[in-house]
Amino acid sequence: MKSTRFVLALCAALVAAGCVTKQTYNTEVQKADSYAALSQKLSGELSADQAQITQLQNELKVTLVNEILFPEGGWSLSPKGEQTLGKIAPTLADLKGQQIVVQGFTDNVPIGPELRGRFPSNLELSSARADNVARFLTSKGVPQNTISAQGFGEARPVASNDTPQGRAKNRRVEIVITAANRP
Repeated sequence: MKSTRFVLALCAALVAAGCVTKQTYNTEVQKADSYAALSQKLSGELSADQAQITQLQNELKVTLVNEILFPEGGWSLSPKGEQTLGKIAPTLADLKGQQIVVQGFTDNVPIGPELRGRFPSNLELSSARADNVARFLTSKGVPQNTISAQGFGEARPVASNDTPQGRAKNRRVEIVITAANRP
């Protein structure tokens, strides 16, 4: 008898834990709607060959391949890169209650001798690229308290590094937009 009561109590607790309040549900629906609207707006600013926009449950990710932003092996934005980021900066600057994280990635090819004096590894190169994108976006009006930058180097590849096409996909910058976690 005690075990039956325990099982019933446990089932009731599990069912209750799966429930959400109407307010929580409405907040999540509103967040999903705002990400869909933001995705549509950014898609209008960028062509498919410039960026890929992915909407996940609690974030929106804009992936830009390096060849659009930087010269080969470079870390300073090219004029084309500035032009591309200039298209989305006003949208990012107008976001309210969002956090923007610029993430830099590279392929697994070691740093060449011409860059080795400045960057000991791909990690530092990816960090410099992410920093330069974040710096440019703040210069175009994105509030500094909403943006940060991270470098991941060759970690987190999205394609095989065994082919030139795969390595090109891995050399990228991702701009990840999420709801700010403020109390």
